[in-house]
Amino acid sequence: MTARMIASFHPFLMGASLVALTSSSVWAQEPRRTPAGRETAQAASGVVSPDTVVLDTVVVEGAEAEGGPPATGTVGQPPAPYAGGQVGTGARLGALGNRSILEAPFNATSYTEKLIRDQQARSVADVVLNDPSVRNDAPAFSERDSFFIRGFSVVNLDTAYDGLFYISNPRRHFIEGIERVEVVKGPTALLNGGVGRVGGTINLVPKRAGDAPLARLTTTYLSDSQVWPHFDVGRRFGPAGEWGIRVNGSYREGDTALDRNENEVVVGALGADYRGERVRASIDLNHSDQKIQAPTSLFNAAAPGVPIPSAPDGDINTSNSFEFIDSTYNMAAGRIEFDILDDTTIYAAAGTSRYREDFLTSSYTIGDARIRNPGLGDAQIDFGFNPQEIEGRTGEIGLRSKFDTGPVGHQVNVALSSARNENHRGEFNPRNLRFPSYTTNIYDPVAFAGTPPSLAGLPRASDLIPFADILANSLAVADTLSFGQDRFLLTLGGRYQEIRSRGFNTRPGIATAPVGEQNYFYEDSRMSPAVGAVVRLTDRFSVYGNYIEALNEGPIAPATALNADQVFAPIVSRQKEVGVKYDFGTFGFTTSLFEIEQPSGFTDPASRIFSVDGLQTNQGLEITVFGEVTDNLRLLGGVTFIEAELTRTLGGRFDGNSAPGVPKTAFNLYGEYDLPWIAAGLTATGRVIYSSGTRYDQANTQRVDDWTRVDIGARYGFVGPYDKPVEIKANIENLFNENYWASSARGFLAAGAPRTFLLSASIDF
Repeated sequence: MTARMIASFHPFLMGASLVALTSSSVWAQEPRRTPAGRETAQAASGVVSPDTVVLDTVVVEGAEAEGGPPATGTVGQPPAPYAGGQVGTGARLGALGNRSILEAPFNATSYTEKLIRDQQARSVADVVLNDPSVRNDAPAFSERDSFFIRGFSVVNLDTAYDGLFYISNPRRHFIEGIERVEVVKGPTALLNGGVGRVGGTINLVPKRAGDAPLARLTTTYLSDSQVWPHFDVGRRFGPAGEWGIRVNGSYREGDTALDRNENEVVVGALGADYRGERVRASIDLNHSDQKIQAPTSLFNAAAPGVPIPSAPDGDINTSNSFEFIDSTYNMAAGRIEFDILDDTTIYAAAGTSRYREDFLTSSYTIGDARIRNPGLGDAQIDFGFNPQEIEGRTGEIGLRSKFDTGPVGHQVNVALSSARNENHRGEFNPRNLRFPSYTTNIYDPVAFAGTPPSLAGLPRASDLIPFADILANSLAVADTLSFGQDRFLLTLGGRYQEIRSRGFNTRPGIATAPVGEQNYFYEDSRMSPAVGAVVRLTDRFSVYGNYIEALNEGPIAPATALNADQVFAPIVSRQKEVGVKYDFGTFGFTTSLFEIEQPSGFTDPASRIFSVDGLQTNQGLEITVFGEVTDNLRLLGGVTFIEAELTRTLGGRFDGNSAPGVPKTAFNLYGEYDLPWIAAGLTATGRVIYSSGTRYDQANTQRVDDWTRVDIGARYGFVGPYDKPVEIKANIENLFNENYWASSARGFLAAGAPRTFLLSASIDF
């Protein structure tokens, strides 16, 4: 291990040493869901020694073991995997706790750690791409992940960590310490604190120690020359295994498949937990460094009215070698639950994080007024620099209780939460930042000629001033009523939320307030109601529906408007959804119909007054499948059809047009097929991802082409030396090296990654 690696791991190792003195283990075994809803133990690696004596199956009937956490608990292992091991049988629904998929009045999917390892995922973006309603809208070789869910933007800042908001990495959360990636689609004001998340919520479930000890080393090679060792160690201690510790660490460095692009990533994650008869607790520490040389930028665009040219080769990089992004992220979180009665639990959780980045990057505009041949790929390059620090602090306390009133059952949830996000940036003085612009071509990039821009004398990440912050305090109350032996479930509730938003001036001469002083202030409150219903027609067939809202902080009138800096009331987005869910025992599907309305703002060119009078309406149909079709075949994916319409626009000019960046059809299908007649433990894998063409502008005059990406792979598990399980995986992403615009959301163009090879070997000690 190099000195740089040791220095990068330093904050993580200090935390690991402290927690290791007191206490966990990982899953070397994963429960498998059988058609009767029972669980059996199955080795996670799928490797069985020929000398192993196989005993009769031990079946555990019922739900939780006596003295264990209630079904709605959120500390400890998540709900068991479904048949095939790729998704969970349940997911966390915010304040409602863990709920089984068939009993949840929402469309939710929980992707497992097994799927993460089998697909060799690097970050959250690689995992959620299994969902047809999710698309990534940030370039693969930038510093961030960002998503489109049901046609609405969900930035990585809005990703939850263990149910807590504003503490996950606001740019890119790496996957080494994550057990599950949960996607709950649609607005979630009732379920979660904080603000935003109109299209859906992504929640990261940290790894916990399993009952069986684990020590796994995985070494991965990624094209062009990245090497990625990753260790995963877990143990439980105490007479009954009450104490657990899970440690993950990795180091990745080398050239990527993008020209001139280099990436160095250090990740450390520690999760410790305690599970007593009535008390359960956990603590998590996360650390990551990401250093990128010649990164791609998020802010690539096309000028108005210019035809969108074909995407360049995925390995072409318009960035210069001297461009960079350096970032550091640290996080700590804790959670505790106490059963004051057999069916009543009180809980509390809190977390804090800090993210810092320095950068000098460039972005291009195709068809800028200074460019003559936009159709041939000519573009204008502009440099950007503004270091920042993002801090998050969050906490919640609550109570969950189950009881009956006559023939009616109740699951009551009361939660009080607070989440704060603060952003600090450098003082941005255009007079001190005279970076040049120049002409390039996206198919044949031109390097900057001359002396690279100097950052001497400019602020860095250690010398910043306040830019903006948001504080959201809320109280959520919900009751799930059950009738007819739990055949009918009705959830009623709401979240009362107070939002405070502030902005500070960082641009001399631009705003009325002095530099570093508060430029705008807004505070308001609102109650967001929700209702959800589930009808269990049979033990395996459910019909569900919901009405739920999302609450966003209000927009701020731009400097060009006569009412510049006016802060508007929170924006309320509303969803209506109905659907069906069916479980065949080892294979299941969900079908959903939904409508989401989101208000938007614009400036009237005649009056120059900014107002929130716009409206976008997304109507869609989702069909998703998961599980084992046969003993050898597993499928995961589906199709989503969305009509995203600009329902109300400025003067009705664009009414009825398609909303920019939203594909009408999105298709994903991932499959695995075992090949025991060739070799025991051999599995072939493949995935097809398709997105139809999108509109780039509100006028619908600019169109982005559709695209299809094909991935293939294989894995082979066997018993290695000293009877240790070994697994080798090989994947090729974008097999046919398709050139495509992976996203045109939010007015940005993001080129898809080129053909990428991944090869890994793991061994359990």
